Amino acid sequence: MTTLLAFIVAIAVLVVFHELGHFLVARLFDVKVMRFSVGFGKVIYSKRFGNGETEWVISAIPLGGYVKMLDENEGDVPPNELRRAFNRKPVLQRMAIVVAGPLSNLALAVVFYFALFVYGVPGVKPVLGEVAANTPAASAGLHQRETIVSINGHSVPSWQEVRWLLLDLVLQQQVANLEVKNDQGEKFFRQLQMSGLSASDLDGDFMHKLGLHPFQPPVYAVIGKLIEGGVAQRAGLQVNDRVLSANGQELALWSDWVNIVRANPGKPMEIEIERAGARMKLSLIPEVFEESGEKIGRVGAAAFIDRAVFEAMLVEVSYPPVAAAREALRKTWETAIVSLKMMGKMVMGEVSMKNLSGPITIADYAGQSAQMGLGAYIGFLALISISLGILNLLPIPLLDGGHLLYYAVEFLKGSPVPDSLWEAGQKVGIALLVTMMAFALYNDISRLILG
Repeated sequence: MTTLLAFIVAIAVLVVFHELGHFLVARLFDVKVMRFSVGFGKVIYSKRFGNGETEWVISAIPLGGYVKMLDENEGDVPPNELRRAFNRKPVLQRMAIVVAGPLSNLALAVVFYFALFVYGVPGVKPVLGEVAANTPAASAGLHQRETIVSINGHSVPSWQEVRWLLLDLVLQQQVANLEVKNDQGEKFFRQLQMSGLSASDLDGDFMHKLGLHPFQPPVYAVIGKLIEGGVAQRAGLQVNDRVLSANGQELALWSDWVNIVRANPGKPMEIEIERAGARMKLSLIPEVFEESGEKIGRVGAAAFIDRAVFEAMLVEVSYPPVAAAREALRKTWETAIVSLKMMGKMVMGEVSMKNLSGPITIADYAGQSAQMGLGAYIGFLALISISLGILNLLPIPLLDGGHLLYYAVEFLKGSPVPDSLWEAGQKVGIALLVTMMAFALYNDISRLILG
């Protein structure tokens, strides 16, 4: 239900602002707007305010919307209203009306980012975790617990910003000049090569391919919680016990303990623990559970998590209002540019179409971000608003960008594009959009079924 509501709210907000851009500029140029619809298909609710000429409606299919303007190409227009018909307006005014929708989405993203940057965006400090051998990060001389300060001169206050800037550089196959500092505050400069990454690496976690991971404080093999009546409690384990070894194998981290328990379902285990400075030995037999067709062991114990240590790795990025406005504009611009680059790589076949997402994935992300909190949800809305604005600016017939292309040709040649070309373009546009939607839905279903 949360996912459904978050998705509906997201679509409603983004569509309303998009169509409101068309509506307001149309009214500015005295074009009669006959209908403002949120959604497509059958009208399920309609309303006129006062003696207003515009019908405000909600339609059955909540995957878009439209503004219907008076236009001779779509029906007869009374002689006394010809001056208010869209097709009778100068071409520059028509172009302004068309482009107003996508620009409204981009402006909305700026507002969202501004609010986030003023309020504060939670993030993870850009501290490096273990650097895997034989990776670009290892070749660059990066080490665990070093903090990334800047990339190509851009300050990076959070791990999310590191990931975003590196994605842009990967798409451009450019070198990343990193400024890092160690625990002692000493600063160093490293060069991270991107040329070793292929297009297929962008289908998964490209940061893993680079050998970059955020630092995670170690979780030691210390008991933090016990299930009442579980194997561990019955064996005599207590909260704050530290597991030193199991079946003669020394343990340091909680993951070591988990691995050996899982590997011994129903088998006796001899463990050594430390309790209040004293060592003692216990015996237990992990219960047998089945997971994905495989038998594993469990003992009913959870790790002790030092929350203060983990919270020390978090950071809240915020700016004064003027700086927040500047950062919001920069973030929107950079996101739009990266989106265009990704689309271009897809068209050229350099990036897989697996990166194309449809309504199911968008709904899933809407639900996940809503559950994470208002800030995460607003960030999601900003990102989708930019994507919607950029998508509609593509020169594809049926989209705003396609109409802009036709009007640009009309402006240059001094006469409208022939009807035959419009009709051919509409057919091409339908084919392209249906193909894109088919890919997106296939990807959505694949993610649901195959993970």
